[in-house]
Formats: sequence, C-alpha cells, structure tokens
Amino acid sequence: MNTTRQLSLVKGHHRYVFRYRSGREPDIIAAFASMASDPGSDFDWFDAAVLSYQMGRRLEMELETTTT
Repeated sequence: MNTTRQLSLVKGHHRYVFRYRSGREPDIIAAFASMASDPGSDFDWFDAAVLSYQMGRRLEMELETTTT
C-alpha cells in the first residue's frame, strides 16, 4: 500500500511538516540530515532524531498491526 504519511515538529515559531509516500522513508531521513547539517537552518540534529524516532515508532506500530 502506497499511502501518504506526515510528520510534523513545532519548534519555537517554526512548524516543520514533512509529507511523503510510504516506502520513501530513506529520502525523508536524508532530507532531515541535509537540513540539520545546514548552518543556516534552525532545524538541528536533535530535531532530525526526534522525527526519525517518530517515523520508526509509526512503522513499528503498523508492523504490529499487520502481524496480529
């Protein structure tokens, strides 16, 4: 199933929203890394880790749902 997914993060006055198709998780993680490594961005490595963790938890919950 190729569904659209969304992750969001509110940080101060910034709101980051990432929409992506299932199966494209590596691309989103690469985008997190690119943003975090940009010294001009307020998005940092902790933000990337938080969103990556959210993504992993969501995938884990979906796997548990499909295997039970």
